[in-house]
Amino acid sequence: MTKSLHFTLSAVLAFALSALFISGCDSKPQSGSNSSSSPTMRIAVIPKGLTHSFWNSVHAGALQAAKDLKKEKDLTVEVIWDGPDAEHARDQQIQIVQDFTGQNINGIVLAPLDDQALVSPIQQAMAAGKPVVIIDSGLKADTYVSFVATDNFKGGELAGKRVGEILSGKGTVLLLRYMVGSASTHNREEGFLKVIKEQFPNIKVVPKEGEEQYAGATAGEAQEVSESLLNIYKDIDAIFCPNESSAVGMLEALKSTGKAGKVKFVGFDSSDKLLQGLDAGHIDGLVLQDPVKMGREGVKALISHLKGEKVEKRIDTGVVMVTPDNRNEDKIKALLTPDLSILKEK
Repeated sequence: MTKSLHFTLSAVLAFALSALFISGCDSKPQSGSNSSSSPTMRIAVIPKGLTHSFWNSVHAGALQAAKDLKKEKDLTVEVIWDGPDAEHARDQQIQIVQDFTGQNINGIVLAPLDDQALVSPIQQAMAAGKPVVIIDSGLKADTYVSFVATDNFKGGELAGKRVGEILSGKGTVLLLRYMVGSASTHNREEGFLKVIKEQFPNIKVVPKEGEEQYAGATAGEAQEVSESLLNIYKDIDAIFCPNESSAVGMLEALKSTGKAGKVKFVGFDSSDKLLQGLDAGHIDGLVLQDPVKMGREGVKALISHLKGEKVEKRIDTGVVMVTPDNRNEDKIKALLTPDLSILKEK
């Protein structure tokens, strides 16, 4: 009896272990796992913030990429959109990246708020098997799949050239910077200064080096700073602002001080308020990116990487200058008022 019972228990145990082994060998990754062969690829797209018009366009581009991939390659891509409440919330964006790193996603598309502070979270995501594509603003590291963005230095150069031309090469220009740590706007500011210094030596830039002024994360903050600067620098001939919120804040400050249309003004990006300013003669030029393309190509680059395809380390999404003279060209109109109807389809 004892031997028989021992034999029976041994047989049952062997059968159970065999079944477990076979089940393990035949198991498949769950939907949304980090395998590129999953039925659904779940991609987290993290903007710098959720308030500016620019990021709505990036969101539309990301959703368009998912739609294109379904139609062209029969791939199901789920875009998960989440970002910090405001563009100064570095800690919040870091937490969002870390949260997604621990979730069941395939990868991350990120517009980093800070070129240094986001390096470590991105490295952690990559190490955890969640590849990262960077969009819009660069990093002080190259531990990512691809960088999909405007040539921001070139955008700054376009702004410098435009200011130089409308001032006929002489006068004083106010540069309102955006925020410390923002690589994209820093490059725009540096491109602007390079052109002014090299091509228009008779143009003076204020505030002088070492006394730089920053707009802050919101249009409201930018307006307060702008009004203060307009009170200090009463005899300026032109202004350059390197992003949407700083430009909107400055435009409102120019209106409130009665200087709109009297001081030449070049901004960066587009929104309803900036377009109205352009049409009203209060803005003399806007450097336009293609945020829809940025969102679209960012997601597509990540999907290509997950499928084992080669992806370029740097993808340039283009930049142009819009003026009152060319604002009605079809290409320019498409950038000024992008089609965001896909956001309503969600």
